Amino acid sequence: MDFRLNEEQLAVQEMTRRFVRDKVLPGVRERDERGEIPDELRRELLEMGYGGMMIPEDWGGMGMDSISYSLALEEISAADASLAVALSVTNSLGCAPVERFGTPEQKERFLRKLASGEWLGAFCLTEANAGSDASGLQTTAVRDGDDWVINGTKSYVTNGSRADTFLVIAVTGEQGGKSRKSAFLVEKGTPGLTVGKLEDKLGLRCSDTAMMHFDQVRVPHGNLLHEEGKGMHVALGMLDGGRIGIASQSLGLARGAFELALAYAREREQFGKSIDNYQFIQFKFAEMATRIEAARNLTWKACSLRDAGEEYSRYAAMAKVCASETANFCARECVQIHGGYGYSREYHAERFMRDARVTEIYEGTSEIQRIVIARSVMAEGIS
Repeated sequence: MDFRLNEEQLAVQEMTRRFVRDKVLPGVRERDERGEIPDELRRELLEMGYGGMMIPEDWGGMGMDSISYSLALEEISAADASLAVALSVTNSLGCAPVERFGTPEQKERFLRKLASGEWLGAFCLTEANAGSDASGLQTTAVRDGDDWVINGTKSYVTNGSRADTFLVIAVTGEQGGKSRKSAFLVEKGTPGLTVGKLEDKLGLRCSDTAMMHFDQVRVPHGNLLHEEGKGMHVALGMLDGGRIGIASQSLGLARGAFELALAYAREREQFGKSIDNYQFIQFKFAEMATRIEAARNLTWKACSLRDAGEEYSRYAAMAKVCASETANFCARECVQIHGGYGYSREYHAERFMRDARVTEIYEGTSEIQRIVIARSVMAEGIS
């Protein structure tokens, strides 16, 4: 595939790069210390269209292709991965399922506000006893006349305390001895919906991650997304796009760590010369650069297949596992190149290492990605 960027993609990359330089990078360390993204910064990005990057303009989005979306997330993540994941979730797990499965009424009610930046989205799947294995979900939705009544607790909800709408996967019955799960759209402020504990995380500290409690939350039948019993079809279909988002975030983290380490190596002197002159340091940069390029090409291949309407699950999984492991590798090398300073909170190196760690865990662990890849290649081989 030819991955030379076209004029529109280059324009998105440059626009995002300028915004990151002027608005995102200043104060990033202080935001990490406070553990919050200022509402005005988040709102500015959403109002610029970054909340609905791939949604058609008719619905208030930017109408980008997937590579443009990936480029934007990479640029933001190179400075602040916490901000990027908040945007990735509202794009991939907020807007995308409503665009794909929503009725015209649901698109008018939910998608337009999400894509235009008026609303922020969140995705409620994981529970205390149901992470990689979604068969253990215990949150239920019971039909009551023209409504559904939702009860349960969801864990690790990105944007939980800030979101305006939540996509919730709940059990709605059984069939053939297995639970049937359905997807529902729930608005902030619905009686019985409350924000629980905010997680005190190792990394991505500015991105709020919350428990969400559903206590007799009543929503109209019109809030059922897709068909009853098709909730996991909705969830799994969106996770492929979400994995492209996390792969793009990981690329930004990897590149940011590379650039930070390179700038330091050119300034730091040992034994009479800057350390970038030593071959063992140069080899570190050679390895980082090679891994970043490989991860980027996998990510862009997944993007290209997605935009062409072709099956891309295998490549989304490959991109996610390769890019996330590359981010962690580059972050470790960045700390190592900084030496003792890399272990200090005064420098950015340790932040990259903390932020990178979760990329191998959320949106499907590296182990789950390898299961997806193995099943695909064992059945179909490689082309």
